[in-house]
Amino acid sequence: MTKELLQQVRVIDPVSGTDQIADVLIVDGYIQAIAPQISDISADISIKDCRGLVLGNGLVDLYSHSGEPGFEDRETLVSFLQAAAAGGFTRVTVLPDTLPVIDNPALVAQLQKQIKLEESLHSSSPRLQIWGAITLDLAGKQLTEFGDLATSGVVGFTDGKSWENLAIVRRVLEYLQPFGKPVAFWPCDRSLSANGMMREGAEALRIGLPPVPASAETSAIASLLELVAAIRTPVHIMRVSTARSVELIATAKFQGLPVTASTTWMHLLLDTSDVKSYHTSLHLDPPLGNPSDVTALRGGVRGGVIDAIAIDHAAYTYEEKVQAFAESPPGAIGLELALPLLWQNLVETGEFTALELWRVLSNQPAACLQQEMKAIKPGEKAELTLFDPEHTWIVNRENLYTLSNNTPWFGQEIKGRVLQTWC
Repeated sequence: MTKELLQQVRVIDPVSGTDQIADVLIVDGYIQAIAPQISDISADISIKDCRGLVLGNGLVDLYSHSGEPGFEDRETLVSFLQAAAAGGFTRVTVLPDTLPVIDNPALVAQLQKQIKLEESLHSSSPRLQIWGAITLDLAGKQLTEFGDLATSGVVGFTDGKSWENLAIVRRVLEYLQPFGKPVAFWPCDRSLSANGMMREGAEALRIGLPPVPASAETSAIASLLELVAAIRTPVHIMRVSTARSVELIATAKFQGLPVTASTTWMHLLLDTSDVKSYHTSLHLDPPLGNPSDVTALRGGVRGGVIDAIAIDHAAYTYEEKVQAFAESPPGAIGLELALPLLWQNLVETGEFTALELWRVLSNQPAACLQQEMKAIKPGEKAELTLFDPEHTWIVNRENLYTLSNNTPWFGQEIKGRVLQTWC
C-alpha cells in the first residue's frame, strides 16, 4: 500500500471551481483526504512538502501526432507517452495520420495492445486515446466503416486534415450522427491558402513569405457551420487561428448550434512577428496569427467561445526541419512545454487566472471528447498533476523525453516543470 501526503499544496480544481491551499492524502491511487491540515500521520506515509507547488486535475490533450507506427525515427509510442506524462497529461489523443493510417479496427487493436503493454510496465503512463479516420488513407474520398471503428474503441472521428468536398462533409455528418461520438474537422480552404506559409498582413509583406488569408479558414468555418445548422450533428472545430473565426463560432454558439472549438497552445503565445527568425519550428499549419488574432483567441478562450487548448504535438527529425522555412514540414513539439510556457505567459502575467488556464487544459478538453473529469475530492481516483511553477530548466536533449528537437524554445531556459502525474 502506497500512501503519499502532499502538505500545503495549492489545489486547483476547475471541476468544483476551487483554488485553495490544503493537505492531500493519496492512498493506493485514490484521494483519501483533503483538509487545511492533516495531522493524523502514520509512520508508513510518505510526506512531501509542497509549499509553492500546484496540484490540479490531470491535463487532457485533444489531438497530437504519434510517430508510431510508420515514423518511429520521429517519435515512438513510448517516447510520446513519456513526454505526455512529463508535461502533466494523463490523457492524450492521437490523430489517425500514422503509417498505415488508423482507418480500420485491426490497427486500432494493434495500438491498444501496445498501449496495454506500456501501461503494464509504467503505472503512471497516460491513457492513450485514438481518433479514427473518417476517410480511407485520409484521402477525403471513400468513407471508412464507421460502425466497425466505433465498436473498436476509437474516441471519435477525424481526418485531422482540410476538406475539399463539402458534399462528403455533409454525408459524414449524416452518417455519424447515430453513433454519438465526437467528430472533429479542421476547416481550411486550400484553394485560398494555396502555397501560403504565414498569415496575411504587414509582417508577411515585410518577411517575404507567401501569405495565407484569414478567409482560407473563416470561409471554411462558415460553410461547416451551415451544414451543422442543417443537420444538427455536434462538431468540434480544430485549430482555430483567426479573430474572425472566433466571431463566427461565438455567433454559432449564441444561436444554439452544437459546436465546440479549440486552438493550439502556440497560437496563444506567438504571432507573425516571431516568424522573422525563420525558425522552421514556427512553420505551422494553420500559420501563426497576427497580434489581433492572438488577442481575440485569448479572449475567446477566457470567454468560453474557444472551449479548449490543444497541443497538436508534431515531432520531426532534425533532417526534416533543417531546411528552408517554406520547404520544412509544418509542426512543432509541445507536450512537455505547453503547461510551463502557458503558465509563465498567461497566469504569471495576470491575464488568466490559474483556474481559467487549468480548465481549458483539463476538464474542458475532456468534455469535448464527451468524457468526464472528476473533482479533486475524497473517494475519487487520483488523476492529478503536480506542477512547480518556479522550477527553471533548459530545453535540451537531456531534459526532453520526446525524440525530437523541433521547438523554437530549444536551447532556452524556461520556468515551470511538472514533478509528478497520477494516471
